[in-house]
Amino acid sequence: MTQIPLNPPSAIPTIQTLTPTIKPTATDDVFDPTVDPVIPENVATYVPRKIPRSLQLFNLLGVILPALAVVAAAIATWQLGFGWLYLTMFFVMYAITGLGITVGYHRLFTHKSFSTSRAGTWFWAVAGSMAGEGQLLEWCAWHRKHHSHSDGEDDPHSPHHHPDDGELPQTFAGFVKGFYHAHMGWFIRNSEEEPNYARYVPDLMKDPLLVAVANQWRFWVLTGLIAPAVIGGVVTNSWTGALLGFLWGGAVRLFWVHHVTWSVNSVCHIWGAKEFVSHDESRNNPVMGILALGEGWHNTHHAFPTSARHGLRWWQFDLSYVVIKSLSYVGLTWDVKVPSKERQLAKSTKKAA
Repeated sequence: MTQIPLNPPSAIPTIQTLTPTIKPTATDDVFDPTVDPVIPENVATYVPRKIPRSLQLFNLLGVILPALAVVAAAIATWQLGFGWLYLTMFFVMYAITGLGITVGYHRLFTHKSFSTSRAGTWFWAVAGSMAGEGQLLEWCAWHRKHHSHSDGEDDPHSPHHHPDDGELPQTFAGFVKGFYHAHMGWFIRNSEEEPNYARYVPDLMKDPLLVAVANQWRFWVLTGLIAPAVIGGVVTNSWTGALLGFLWGGAVRLFWVHHVTWSVNSVCHIWGAKEFVSHDESRNNPVMGILALGEGWHNTHHAFPTSARHGLRWWQFDLSYVVIKSLSYVGLTWDVKVPSKERQLAKSTKKAA
């Protein structure tokens, strides 16, 4: 699962400028654009623009300000007190925006692991936008690029490769540099201002609804910050309630969602079990499996990218899949993809051993 640079996106290409649907070179359990595709001639001439210093600073502030908000929330809570209202808003907003990323941005839009209605499409696009991880098309394009080159030279955020140094040495200094790069360094000093939309998300750019939500993402980020403040103020009839609502339901929640997402990119490519053959260093990490709403079963995800279920064992809790499957019982999702037992066995590392 990838964090997108927190800079305002440049204009998204219009539907009329899109290239034809890209044909992949591989089809092994991977939705077409997630593998390295055959590039049409008009896409092969793509030259990435280096991110300007001003946007590097903007991205850095996107890391620093939520962290400062955590400190402010601790001080405000110490001075003003704390209540169940603010804790509830934190968890509710985390559920909405966190699932917006895991169910929406990741499993629905990037990997097409299930289908939903147009209303469902809008809801998940908006919920993901409120997480503050960037606009939808950019997030999905970076993530599809990640799957095309996972832990290789062109992976945007591998802890094992660095754009300046190539493959990192197995030393403490190399580990620290790689971990920081995968966790958040990659989007602060990204060598590319934006991904190659025409190559990685031509299908998504053909959907006017997704293009519209992507262009509105800053509005939805602000909505996710302001709504808890309004609720806190109205319920308590005080400015104190509004402040604590903003801090806990908005800013602290934003900090938590970000670092959980970033940890999937860093932690889950270093620590954990490798249960399936995936041709990279992805790992299943039980702690992140819980905190990241099922995304921590990351080796399983890289082995079966289109699977709506990442925790395939009975004990691997995957809240995102629980939500997707539950919605299918009432007709709100369908075509929910899960690899067969035969495919799981074929890719099992236990069998390979």
